[in-house]
Amino acid sequence: MAKMGSSWWAPHRHTDRRPALLSRGRIKKAVVSHLESQGFIEVECGALAVSPGNEAHLSAFATEAITPDGVGRPLYLHTSPEFSCKKLLTAGETKIFDFARVFRNRESGPLHALEFTMLEWYRSGEPYTAVIDDCLDIVWLGSEVAATGQYTYKDRVCMPHMPAERLTVAEAFSRHAGIDLLATLSPEGEGDREALAEAARVAGFEPAESDSWSDIFSKIIVTIEPKLGVPAPTILYEYPRCEAALARATAHDPRVAERFELYVCGVEIANGFGELTDPVEQRARFETEMAERERLYGERYPIDEDFLDALGQMPQASGVALGFDRLVMLAVGAPSLEDVIWTPTP
Repeated sequence: MAKMGSSWWAPHRHTDRRPALLSRGRIKKAVVSHLESQGFIEVECGALAVSPGNEAHLSAFATEAITPDGVGRPLYLHTSPEFSCKKLLTAGETKIFDFARVFRNRESGPLHALEFTMLEWYRSGEPYTAVIDDCLDIVWLGSEVAATGQYTYKDRVCMPHMPAERLTVAEAFSRHAGIDLLATLSPEGEGDREALAEAARVAGFEPAESDSWSDIFSKIIVTIEPKLGVPAPTILYEYPRCEAALARATAHDPRVAERFELYVCGVEIANGFGELTDPVEQRARFETEMAERERLYGERYPIDEDFLDALGQMPQASGVALGFDRLVMLAVGAPSLEDVIWTPTP
C-alpha cells in the first residue's frame, strides 16, 4: 500500500500540482477555440481498434472483446487516433481534430506515460506546410496562456516568438554528427546498413553488430535531439522514407518523405506528415515495420484491412500528432509529465 505522502492524491502534493493542472485546462480551451476559429471540428475517436498501429517501436495494450455467447476476438487500445481520423477524411470530413486518450506500452519516464493525451488534427487537400504552421501557432499560444512567454526543460529555454529553425534531417546529421545521411540511402529511400555503420564509426559512434540501419539512425539522432528547439522551436523535416511509414515521398527527392517533427527545449512534441494515400505501398511499409517489430520484440500486430480500404479512397491530406501533456509540461516549466496529468497512471 502506498504511503499517503508519496501519492499524487496526497493533499499537499495536489496543492503543489494544481496551478499546472489549471494551466492545462486553460491551454486546452485556448487550443480548441483556435482550431475551431480555423474551421476545424472536434471529433472523438474510439480507443478500441483491431490494430493499434504498425510502427515497429510502438507497443500496445491488448484486450479482448467477448460476445454475449462467450466468443472472443482480440482488440487493442489505440496508440493514436490516426487510422480512425483518416477514415473520417475518406467519409468526407475535411478539417478535424481530436484530444485523444492514447495508450503506449513499454514507455515510462519524465517524458513518457503509458496513458496520455494526443492532440491530433488533419487538413484535407492541404500540404504539410499548413500543419507545420498550425504547430507553431499552438506552441506560441501555449506559452501565452501559461503566462510564461517561453518553454523550459532542465537548463534549456525556448522562445516561441522567435522564428523557428527549419532543418532537414540530413542537415542535422551533417551539422551535429558529421554524417552524410543521404549517402547511406538507396534511390528508393531504403537504408544501407553498412554505409551508415561505417559513417557512424568515422564520426565516433560504435554501432553493435546486431544493429540495423534504423537502430544506428536512432542512436545518432538521440544525440542530436537535445540540440534542437533552443533558443527557438526547430522543425526537423524530410525524414528518410524508411523512417516515415505513413508519409508520402517528397516530390524533389524520393529518398526522403514529407515527415516532420517539432522540437522545443530538446524535446520532440509533434510528429506530422504529408499523408501517404497509396494502399499498396502502405501495406508494404506496414509489413516491413512488423518484420522489424518481430525481430526486436518477437511479436507483430495485425493490419487493419478496413483502414487500407479507406486509404485507397482518401483525398490528399496532411496531419500531425502533438503530445499535449509535453506541451503543457514545457509551458509551465514542470520537470515531469506526472506534474501536468490530473490522475497519473498507477
